[in-house]
Amino acid sequence: MNYLKKISLKRKKIFIIGGLGLIGEETSKALYQLGGNIYVLDNNFPKKYKNKKFFKKNGINFVNFDCSNLTYLEKNFKTILSQYGCPDIFINCSYPRSNDWLKNSFKEIKLISLKKNIESNLISQSWLAKIVAESMVKYKSKNSDKSIIFVGSIYGLLGQDLSLYKNTKMRENMTYSIIKGGITNFTRQMASFYGRYNIRVNILVPGAINGPVAGLATKQSKIFINNFLKKNPMKKLGKPSDVAGAAIFLSSEISTYITGSTIIIDGGWTII
Repeated sequence: MNYLKKISLKRKKIFIIGGLGLIGEETSKALYQLGGNIYVLDNNFPKKYKNKKFFKKNGINFVNFDCSNLTYLEKNFKTILSQYGCPDIFINCSYPRSNDWLKNSFKEIKLISLKKNIESNLISQSWLAKIVAESMVKYKSKNSDKSIIFVGSIYGLLGQDLSLYKNTKMRENMTYSIIKGGITNFTRQMASFYGRYNIRVNILVPGAINGPVAGLATKQSKIFINNFLKKNPMKKLGKPSDVAGAAIFLSSEISTYITGSTIIIDGGWTII
């Protein structure tokens, strides 16, 4: 078997929702290096790129898309499918959240915020995946292997360890666990149904990744990091490239018999 050929993504069309975020950007670059035809779907265009010419120059296509607007979600996404065609690989790295995301703790959360965040995140991810899966069933291409990849969290599997947040500005988040837990089991449900069409559905589950805290412009505090390292077997934070590497595996034909799986990327956090 030619394993280099199996891991190649040449001639594969790849949609990455949230492809400009912390994990999404690294994943976009990684899959492009392996020959993928990358379409980044995002509405948060970083100033560092200055303009969209960066993407054309580097072979990455940028498509403006807001996954948090459910009113036009289906219409806008189907327009993109009609314009660019059905992807062979669909990865959702999006992380839409309300302005009051930091107040989604048990003591501060409001019902309207819970509803808004579940709709813009959990429901949007589920519905987009359903739309693209049906498109994959309908429009078969030369690439018979199709892959849908979600990005979850260890807190879709476990309760949050509150000791990590002691003496920091970080708090537990009621909504986060609902969203990540829901999308983790939805992965299994999709894999069960669409397996007959040779569509694989898996989820990447990162632990603490070094980078900005959701809702804050700053990275994790030294206190949080020290608290985390005390309990993590590998004694280090993860990097976006760790997640991107796993995305390469699930995107390529080297993983054609893997579906419904939860790939945990946490330095061993969930084993103890």
